[in-house]
Amino acid sequence: MCTMISNTVRMRGAAKGRPGWFGITQATVAFDHPVNGGLEHAVLLDFSNYALEPGARVAVELDLASARALVDKLTAALDAAEAGGFAPDAETWR
Repeated sequence: MCTMISNTVRMRGAAKGRPGWFGITQATVAFDHPVNGGLEHAVLLDFSNYALEPGARVAVELDLASARALVDKLTAALDAAEAGGFAPDAETWR
């Protein structure tokens, strides 16, 4: 059964895909059937810029344990960057 769990957020960053490096303008996080993950359900991450060619997209499929571990490590890295004074103002990053 499809879960239909999906959330999209606007963002600013970059990703490397088939066209090389490109700016990303949004990410979608979902929990549903993977396309190629070999799992019944997976956490699906999709980084994209729909203003560019269709190949301006990077997709990742993770099992639940891997996704939770990624969230933990991402949070730890952000906390360390902020604590060390390394986190730039969001308006200055390009």
